[in-house]
Amino acid sequence: MPVQTPCNKICTIDPITGLCRGCGRTLSEIAQWSALTDDARARIMAELPERAARIPRPVPAAKSA
Repeated sequence: MPVQTPCNKICTIDPITGLCRGCGRTLSEIAQWSALTDDARARIMAELPERAARIPRPVPAAKSA
């Protein structure tokens, strides 16, 4: 069975890391995903948890009283 896309429809590229905040892929990987081999997709999928840890998360704004 082919490796499925990790896309979760949160498509915003972090300007510092160059990674999608939703799935952790680069723009190049996103654009080439359908043309990649299953092995290449599996390699990228294995890297995504570590990549996600590098993406800065916005700090929620404080609620005013």
